[in-house]
Amino acid sequence: MADRGIYGGDDLDRRQEPGRRLYSPYQDLPIPYRTLYDLPTSPEFLFQEESVVQRRSWGENLTYYTGIGYLTGAVAGASLGLHRALRAAEPGDTLKIRVNRILNSSGQEGRRIGNRIGVLGLLYAGMESGMVAARDTDDWINNVAAGLGTGALFKAANGPRSAAVAGAIGGLMVGAAVAGKQVLKRYVPI
Repeated sequence: MADRGIYGGDDLDRRQEPGRRLYSPYQDLPIPYRTLYDLPTSPEFLFQEESVVQRRSWGENLTYYTGIGYLTGAVAGASLGLHRALRAAEPGDTLKIRVNRILNSSGQEGRRIGNRIGVLGLLYAGMESGMVAARDTDDWINNVAAGLGTGALFKAANGPRSAAVAGAIGGLMVGAAVAGKQVLKRYVPI
């Protein structure tokens, strides 16, 4: 029978007997392990100008808003598809048919709603980054203007009235989100 300590037995096998020390083959090597494993937690920047700016770049913004929008829409659409499939179930359906109906409905609704909200995130990120570049400042006006423009551009094909209503809804939603964020910063200690 082989020694269990060689092959990594449990902690009871690794008890240190009095008067003995554990052997470490690396104890005499001058390895700078502290510099290898104690990494800094703050971000490192290539250029000094990047460290002054306290926001994501336009590419990071684009990826973030599009990805979050698609993921949120896909989950919401899948749950809506699940609800519709369960409502459409007929008494004579087999389990296979019910599962198939649920998967088809969830996938279809998830893709449809995910794509729509992902496009909204893409438009919003592009407009917000454009506003920051044009105005050379980062404040709430950029966010609200990007929300207005996103809603108007998303519904522009349906006519000017529909675009104006969608723009107003987009601006109000983003304005409420910005105001809610400020309230949370002020009154909720995080």
